Amino acid sequence: MGTALLRRFLAHPLTASLDIDDPATTELRKKIILSKPFLKAIYDEWYKMIADRVPAGDGRVLELGSGGGHCEAFIPGLLTSDVFPCPGVLYVLDARQLPFADRSLRGIVMTNVLHHMPDVRQFFLEATRCLAKGGRIAMIEPWSTPWARFVYKHFHHEPFSPKTSDWSFPSTGPLSGANMALPWIVFERDRPLFEKEFPELSLELIQPFMPFRYLLSGGVAMRTLMPNFTYGGWVALERMLSSQMNQIGLFALISLRRL
Repeated sequence: MGTALLRRFLAHPLTASLDIDDPATTELRKKIILSKPFLKAIYDEWYKMIADRVPAGDGRVLELGSGGGHCEAFIPGLLTSDVFPCPGVLYVLDARQLPFADRSLRGIVMTNVLHHMPDVRQFFLEATRCLAKGGRIAMIEPWSTPWARFVYKHFHHEPFSPKTSDWSFPSTGPLSGANMALPWIVFERDRPLFEKEFPELSLELIQPFMPFRYLLSGGVAMRTLMPNFTYGGWVALERMLSSQMNQIGLFALISLRRL
């Protein structure tokens, strides 16, 4: 069975025929996350990892791309936002033009959002302006490892182009436009360029992780591939393989600090 046919066979019945750029699809995906215990446990872990990176102190924390998730349960007073109106979202905004005062935020967080930004340079400029000294950007994004390159090439619908020379891509829509390799390109392959262009943003952590669980959960687009009772076993296996994450991690926790 070809990978395209396999993806169609495993597609989640609620989202299989929906337009990814339709706000209703984002709302439905949130319901899917909350209804799939295997997947919800993954998102809970992601949000806890992100919340642990947010510094204490004055100032609010902004989340980008909030519509499909529940990060507000982990960061009290979180300012939720998205590119289109969604239930429970406080701000409809473009990350390239943030409606916040200079140095007014202590954190900007996101989950699988950066690789959808067609102009990350402008976002970094805005983040630098809005973050207070010591504030952080914390995100979880797809990463590029040998295992990830195989998985994303064959089993994911979004483009994964690690060889592209630029940090931008055509904006076909708020979610359909993407390059899953973009975080790796910016923070790993082109790290010297990033540090030269944005010296006030210190890249303090890149932690590749989770080679299997998200794939087995089916994410929001596919059916769960493993029974819920196996979740703890997969956690234990990934911990045993922690020293190999630079070769097999599918995602990375990335943290930047405003100097």
